Amino acid sequence: MKNRTQIWKILAFLGAVLFLSDTIYAQQWTSDSHSEYKRDTLPFSQRFIHRLGVEGRAGYIFQTSPFLEYSNHQYKAMKNAYAGHLKYSFQLRPHTVADQAYIGAYQGIGVGYFNFGNPEELGNPLAVYLFQGGRIAQFSPRISLNYEWNFGASFGWKPYDEYDNPENQIIGSKVNAYLNVNLYLKWALSPKFDLMIGTTGSHFSNGNTQYPNSGLNTVDCKVGLVYNFNRRADELAQSWQRPIVPPFPRHVSYDLTLFGSWRKKAVAHEGSSGQVPAPGTYNVFGFSFAPMYNFGYKFRAGVALDGVYDHSANMKESYEEENGFYTPPAKKQMALGLSARGEFVMPYFTVGIGLGANVLHGGGDMKSFYQILALKIDVTRNSYLHIGYNLREFHEPNYLMLGIGYRFNNKRPKLF
Repeated sequence: MKNRTQIWKILAFLGAVLFLSDTIYAQQWTSDSHSEYKRDTLPFSQRFIHRLGVEGRAGYIFQTSPFLEYSNHQYKAMKNAYAGHLKYSFQLRPHTVADQAYIGAYQGIGVGYFNFGNPEELGNPLAVYLFQGGRIAQFSPRISLNYEWNFGASFGWKPYDEYDNPENQIIGSKVNAYLNVNLYLKWALSPKFDLMIGTTGSHFSNGNTQYPNSGLNTVDCKVGLVYNFNRRADELAQSWQRPIVPPFPRHVSYDLTLFGSWRKKAVAHEGSSGQVPAPGTYNVFGFSFAPMYNFGYKFRAGVALDGVYDHSANMKESYEEENGFYTPPAKKQMALGLSARGEFVMPYFTVGIGLGANVLHGGGDMKSFYQILALKIDVTRNSYLHIGYNLREFHEPNYLMLGIGYRFNNKRPKLF
């Protein structure tokens, strides 16, 4: 019952983010400095193609742990993964300026049910997520190659428990992040129906907020059918007059992001090569200031100044401390770094990556080469929610980056 309530709350939140974002965009457009570019002023119900899709996936679970290979109550490998999805989305209308600039982008909310063949030790989780996709190549008016990403939360896992579920060394919490990318062919069967066939990759983990955190990874084949409520027959026909996309005003914008999160920490165990988890949960706070050069409608890049305070940094095992672990002073847990950033910009969402290194730090854990994967969700024209993850040395989980941000000097024309 608790999981069901959480799912409905997240569905309501994600729906509000998508639809209030569009409403605020429309209100702000009347005073926007780029009013020479006429956007579509039709109501939301008519401005986009509204779609409802169902999707089935069958795939393989990567054997990354003895638990998945044989060390489970079934005494056999868990290799097969199955999932069913129900998805609502809204898509830019074909043959419009926005469609040309943003490669037929669509976005929406999905629900997925997963079966990994071991409900007793893993559970059959249910995921609620945002997703977005677009066109990579158009082979004919009816056939195209497309991409899509999914990002959300999954509920209903059976996590590790020292007594009740000791073999499950990969999932440490009842709620885990769900990430998915997929590549597929879309065939428009009629003005109402689309058939989709492709491949996907998924990852489930808790972002280092609970131990264990190895996570679960799958690769799948997918087949789906989409119903388009209000797509017209002429929107599937070949267009001989391509709309002219307004020239993009190249410029430098400035993103200021503030974030925070919590994490678990494992430290080296004296006298062995292993690690032991430190007790408790530790706070992380940080900021990023990123001047970004906007090359066009879909891409910007720049360099960011990154600051972080990680209360778990440079902890070590110590028998002299009451809890068995030594926590260093704050100056050993703070760092300033520089990172190269690149962002793929689409309606409502921006996906970014960063590669950086700390240049001012307290040594130890803070002397690191780090990587960032982030999703920015537009709230207004210039403000956004930030959901990101920080890795060390490309493989070591570090911390979540949950925050808010504001974009200064944003001169991007709005086409939808």
